[in-house]
Amino acid sequence: MPRILAIDFGEIRTGIAVTDELQIIASGLTTVKTDELIKFLIDYTNKEIVELFIVGKPRQMNNTDSESEKHIFSFLKHLKNSIPTIPIVRIDERFTSKMAVQTMIDSGLKKKQRRNKGLVDEISATIILQSYLYSK
Repeated sequence: MPRILAIDFGEIRTGIAVTDELQIIASGLTTVKTDELIKFLIDYTNKEIVELFIVGKPRQMNNTDSESEKHIFSFLKHLKNSIPTIPIVRIDERFTSKMAVQTMIDSGLKKKQRRNKGLVDEISATIILQSYLYSK
């Protein structure tokens, strides 16, 4: 069975999470520099069968798009052109960064470890992917 890959897009770095082959468990995969993201996704999808991309959709509290949506929109166009065979689904990502930090606290990570923004992005991508799996 193919995997589902989630993306927590950021202007500098992007968190990535992926399901197991049975699409039951979401796990953090890595954090990638955003300017290397398309190449990473092309390489990954050449090695692994990916059925779907889940991309976080940042929203404001009043349900409007956040400022970063324009960057994500540009990325999505590039992704669709680079890997047109894999569909993209958007998921509301409000509060995922706060939830990621809380997850780090709950798991006992020290304050210095919690400052690792790459880890926060990876955990955020995992939360986005887990949200999608719950909604299925």
